[in-house]
Amino acid sequence: MTALLELEDVEARYGPVHVLHGISLAVEEGSVVTVLGPNGAGKTTTLRAISGTVRRSGRIAFAGQPLDRLGPDAVARLGIAHVPEGRGTFSELTVWENLKLGAYSRRGSIDTELERVFTYFPWLSERRRQVAGTLSGGEQQMLALARAFVLRPRLLLLDEPSLGLAPVLVAELFRIVRELNEDEGLTVLVVEQNAHLALQAAQAGYVLEAGRVVLAGTSDELQADDAVRRSYLGY
Repeated sequence: MTALLELEDVEARYGPVHVLHGISLAVEEGSVVTVLGPNGAGKTTTLRAISGTVRRSGRIAFAGQPLDRLGPDAVARLGIAHVPEGRGTFSELTVWENLKLGAYSRRGSIDTELERVFTYFPWLSERRRQVAGTLSGGEQQMLALARAFVLRPRLLLLDEPSLGLAPVLVAELFRIVRELNEDEGLTVLVVEQNAHLALQAAQAGYVLEAGRVVLAGTSDELQADDAVRRSYLGY
């Protein structure tokens, strides 16, 4: 496999606050990679740097194309979908309207794409006229994931998908992500507090602390690392 996404010495800041300090990582095409770390480590900012929603510098390349000077619309058109923390659904719009917004950068009819999405999220078809704000938190997270998938991305950036969700819904969400990866070849970079779940779903991972990569390896290597076990796996 080859690297679909590469970050080299990436810096990012919010105004005067310097958050990322030379992040370097790679995501191979067709893989699931997780980013772990404590609160404030820069995990969310790393995803924002890739999608162009924060000021950044350094080298970011997607399929060999530089991203570091592109804004979020241009990044999305290249085939990168970002599901942010907090779901990001449009609560006043219907399920159907939310899904159509996921394909804003595509031309022509999206009916085929929507039917394809419904094979993974069949309940969305039944509730297509329901206002998104009346869905449960877990359902809204599923809708956000489905909306991103309408774009038919090559790379999915997934930020804290389990946040505030019941364990049964978290398991279902990760099952769908694995299915999309295995069936569609979707490459996934996921930030997740639940290290057990993230490392089970991923082939490789990175651990961030204070805006720097402090550990990297395969999922098995990270699960066997004493520091990771004590800090994130609880044993």
